[in-house]
Amino acid sequence: MVDHLEQQFQALESQESVTPDYPDQDHVLIIEDDQRLAELTRDYLEANGFQVTLEADGAKGVDRILTLQPDLVILDLMLPGEDGLAICRRVRPNFAGPIMMLTARTDDLDQVLGLEMGADDYVPKPVQPRVLLARMRALLRRADGPAPDGEMRLRFENLEIDNATREAWLSGERIDLTSAEFDLLWLLGRNAGRVLTREEIFSDLRGIKYDGQDRSIDVRVSRIRPKIGDDPNQPHRIKTVRSKGYLFVKDS
Repeated sequence: MVDHLEQQFQALESQESVTPDYPDQDHVLIIEDDQRLAELTRDYLEANGFQVTLEADGAKGVDRILTLQPDLVILDLMLPGEDGLAICRRVRPNFAGPIMMLTARTDDLDQVLGLEMGADDYVPKPVQPRVLLARMRALLRRADGPAPDGEMRLRFENLEIDNATREAWLSGERIDLTSAEFDLLWLLGRNAGRVLTREEIFSDLRGIKYDGQDRSIDVRVSRIRPKIGDDPNQPHRIKTVRSKGYLFVKDS
């Protein structure tokens, strides 16, 4: 598997000529115990303008993230010392940057748990280099904030959502949201009164087509509802529209 990936990485490196010495390089921390895969990924990302730090020991993962405060973390699920889920859960209160989880396991429960622990995206192995790069850039664009000419703040009764500061408040109290949760809340709020299909949500937030099986949007909605004062059993703000998607209800 790694031999096949190595061929992909090397082929892309020979095709894509990008100067790595950008003055404002994004710093990526890769926590991955497969040394060969980690080094291949590092070399490919550095060739595309990123500054990359490697860490193989899960036991050091939390300290490395909180000390370095990278722009993005690529975090393997299965690690020696401490697994990726535990690391994600522990750093989230003090790390606001995007976290992308990698795993060779295909169990849907792993994806759900990763998202519940605060991961922003979930990429299965074997990693496709261009897909990885595109998903990273999408996460970093959203983390950088909105375009200057975009709408900045939305108000719905006691709920406020600010796209400039990427913060939300309920009755004046700041809501603790992950980067991915904020992105989804803002998208739904910006389209209040209109049903957004899962296909539209995936296209806007992740730049990929909805495969009909990915549950990440549903998991995030279930986490957002109680945070904005919505009853998970009888939601009045974010409603599920069966077989279609979600409706953010405007003020009555």
